[in-house]
Amino acid sequence: MSNRIELFAILGSLAIAFAIFELIRKGKLQEKYSLLWFGSALVLLVLSCWKNLLEIIANLLGVYYAPSALFLIAAFFGILLALHFTLVISELSEKNKTLAQEVGLLSLKIDLLEKKKQTEETN
Repeated sequence: MSNRIELFAILGSLAIAFAIFELIRKGKLQEKYSLLWFGSALVLLVLSCWKNLLEIIANLLGVYYAPSALFLIAAFFGILLALHFTLVISELSEKNKTLAQEVGLLSLKIDLLEKKKQTEETN
């Protein structure tokens, strides 16, 4: 890998980490959701700095063309992110259902109290 590509890869990794940090700082991304993103940026930074690491990983995985291992690593992180966000969505969906049921019960109680008040006023 030439020095220019290495520099671009390192700066790109640092830019991703900085962008994630800024999203957290501005309150647009919660800390608990940023861990996988920071992990991804860290892996990119390590692969950018350590020239032979990708070839070592490719050899361990039995991949003959080292850049193909990069796609495998990216797919792994993509699957981790998808699983993480699926869990978050499932939890939010359950909370949303519970809240809707509670609102329905509260609305019913308000209606019953209003009817009781009306009947007391007419008597």
